[in-house]
Amino acid sequence: MPTHYPSPVASWVLPLALALAASAAAPRRAPGQVRPGIEVLLTDSSHLIVGKRVGLLTNQAGVDRAGRRDVDLLRAQGVHLVALFSPEHGFQGAADRRIVSSDVDRATGLPIYSLYGDSEAPGREALDGLDLVLVDLQDIGARYYTYVGTAVLLLQHAARRDLGVLVLDRPDPLGGEVVQGNVRAHPAPPTGLIGFLPVAMRPGMTLGELLLLANDALHIGARVTVIPAAGWRRDMYFDATGLPWVRPSPAIPELESALHYPGTCLFEGTNLSVGRGTPSPFQVIGAPWLDPTALIRRLRATEGKGEARGAERDALAGVALSADTATPEAPGDGKYDGRRLNVIRLRVTDRRRYDPPRAAVAVLVALRALYPDSLVFADARFDQLAAGPELRRAVLAGASASAIAESWRPALARFRRARLKYLLY
Repeated sequence: MPTHYPSPVASWVLPLALALAASAAAPRRAPGQVRPGIEVLLTDSSHLIVGKRVGLLTNQAGVDRAGRRDVDLLRAQGVHLVALFSPEHGFQGAADRRIVSSDVDRATGLPIYSLYGDSEAPGREALDGLDLVLVDLQDIGARYYTYVGTAVLLLQHAARRDLGVLVLDRPDPLGGEVVQGNVRAHPAPPTGLIGFLPVAMRPGMTLGELLLLANDALHIGARVTVIPAAGWRRDMYFDATGLPWVRPSPAIPELESALHYPGTCLFEGTNLSVGRGTPSPFQVIGAPWLDPTALIRRLRATEGKGEARGAERDALAGVALSADTATPEAPGDGKYDGRRLNVIRLRVTDRRRYDPPRAAVAVLVALRALYPDSLVFADARFDQLAAGPELRRAVLAGASASAIAESWRPALARFRRARLKYLLY
């Protein structure tokens, strides 16, 4: 991956971003003073939407600090809101299927057009009568999440129509300082909505920052304005913001699930369950054939072996593993419905030391050693998540977790430098 992206084509950032970014060096604020982009827009920058026909891409997480919906806030301020658009899981965030049909917001009568998957065609057509589209989605800080992909598709449709886009930014729930995992070498078309941007598994960027990067990296040329989240600092995890946690999608019920997601999501590309359909999705990894006690013992033994001792210990730093059972009920991924699974449960003990992608790779390597005939990769799915076949091939070839993580270091260093031009806070 190059050390920089193509120079901006038509991206621009609200001057307010510069002032807010400068505030990052200010004294630590008390929790509860972060204002999401929707509030900043309506209190400080409402002139940007006055007299315009406006569309809004959002879902149930598009709320202010008091939990009030963007839709209602905009209408109360007299904004001419014409159409609503939804990402994966629909406007209410409850659908867990490939096709999400268009609908109507019962409170306002506004049409809701899905921009996800096979059902996005009517949504594209609904953009034709607009002057401006707003984007307010809660990303969760991992390359695999489809909301970034949906927003990028919207940028492409908007650019073809010379339609302005306002991104109402929100904090990265995992903070914005840490960058982890492997890095996709080159951008790709966002056809699958996952893993197409040249970023790390955990990029440490907000949705607004990622869309500015995407606008350049994919040469979209959209007219993008980011309305920053006021008061957020890059060292803040979500529970320090004072904002209400609204489940961003069915399988992310709490921050603990989001903390593990940059690592455990890789297991979606295997025959192991990540706990979808249980109370703790992405906090467990399991299968009927797994012996979690043996797996944990293997991981701990590997930590103490020879030259790999220090590096392997780092792979599990900040996370506690325990043996447990779980029974998925109607899981969205269809894995092991109604079957009791043996699982390892992950619990974050030190956010500063925890590296979810590296821990996930350590588990994959141990599984391969213990269960070479039981662990099965869904090659296309795993490679999409892992930004290519290299990780899967390394695990199958018997590479150590430390060697795999070490191979990521040069690209991570380049990405850390490349992302600097897009950071707003």
